[in-house]
Amino acid sequence: MADKLRTQQQLEALQNKYIGTGHADTTKHEWTSNIARDSYASYQGHSPLLHYMSIGMGQGVERTRMKCMEGMVLPCGPAPATEE
Repeated sequence: MADKLRTQQQLEALQNKYIGTGHADTTKHEWTSNIARDSYASYQGHSPLLHYMSIGMGQGVERTRMKCMEGMVLPCGPAPATEE
């Protein structure tokens, strides 16, 4: 029983430390937004991938980087209305 409690505490600690890990109350929109933001951050952090994307889009590297940064604001559009 102590192992189960320790595992649960470690999971909660990870969820508090890393926002993108999600939890039981995470909505589909939040989950997909976190995935998209992580992808955009990865594209910007790996310059060979960013160069590859900019060549494919036919634009400069800085413009591609800016498009990725703009995409991080609302990666999946506005949040759906919640019913209360």
